[in-house]
Amino acid sequence: MIVSKRNSMRLAAVTAVSVLSIGLAGTAIAATPSAPAAQPVAASAAAQTGITAKPSVTSVRAWELFRVNGTTTGLKPGTKVTLQQKQHGKWVTLPASVNTNRNGAYSLGVKLGIKGLNELRIVSGNTASPVFTVTVR
Repeated sequence: MIVSKRNSMRLAAVTAVSVLSIGLAGTAIAATPSAPAAQPVAASAAAQTGITAKPSVTSVRAWELFRVNGTTTGLKPGTKVTLQQKQHGKWVTLPASVNTNRNGAYSLGVKLGIKGLNELRIVSGNTASPVFTVTVR
């Protein structure tokens, strides 16, 4: 008689745990937002931010200083903007950055050493300017 009570208690405990875990799993699945619903929010946020970039020259000698000027929209004042250069098909962050002023404008001094046509852009987080080029001779 004691054995059957023990077995029935075990069965009741296992059943309760099983029902509880199935219920929690269903709640977790229902609480998880679907991926398509989250994508439009990110897309609309990206559409509201932007960076412009204009180099002061189109051609320079190696290691000659030039400036990249531009403005940002949708970014907080004081946000750091950084220069990137396309090297072997990949964007490489260069050690040239500056914070935007209270109007979202920036002016960045740049020196390049890789001769030839350099593809450049300004980035801040996931926001990037259109690509511009500077030839180093």
